[in-house]
Amino acid sequence: MQMFRKIVLGILFLLVLAIVFLLFSNIWIVYYGQLKSYSLIEEIKPCDVALVLGTSSSKNGKDENMFFAYRMKAAADLYHSGKVKHFILSGDNSNKRYNEPQDMKNKLMALGVPQSAITLDFGGRRTLDSVVRCKKIFQQSKIIIVSQAFHNYRALFLAKYSGIDAVGFNAKYPTKSSSKTIIREIFARPKAVLDLFIFRTKPKIMGAKENIKI
Repeated sequence: MQMFRKIVLGILFLLVLAIVFLLFSNIWIVYYGQLKSYSLIEEIKPCDVALVLGTSSSKNGKDENMFFAYRMKAAADLYHSGKVKHFILSGDNSNKRYNEPQDMKNKLMALGVPQSAITLDFGGRRTLDSVVRCKKIFQQSKIIIVSQAFHNYRALFLAKYSGIDAVGFNAKYPTKSSSKTIIREIFARPKAVLDLFIFRTKPKIMGAKENIKI
């Protein structure tokens, strides 16, 4: 009976520890991200390069994903307002039928951004990969990160501890969206802390350095 009680107390202790770490990670990342991200384009200082974080262009193969649409519009607005000269479009391209960087490029060009202002990063399997590759592969140490606010917070946190001077430009958040997106992000934040400080996680794909012509 005493052994059973010790096991239960041990499990409860670990559960409380996990909850505290979850809350701490979210507070830390959101607090930092709010200091470094902006929703008004007038507040953004010009920067040569913006990193646009990928997402699927459509959830069901028919309707446009509004997270994607608003993210691309935010990027195009940066370009047309003269805030950014060049984009790194970073996303997943893990199979032939799914190509986030190419979808982003097609959308941005449709919004009036020239091909010469676009570089594709096919190795952005995760946000960490996109951020680290921006520094290690594309040799950028000062950038604007484009995504929705909740996502920018984590990306900016990753950028800070990857040696990148970054600010975020927050794309509009869709009015109709699943709560699963936010719930997933809540758990992604402690994972980001673990990746940076415990596991020292590296991008799944690296490669040779690339020069960006601006």
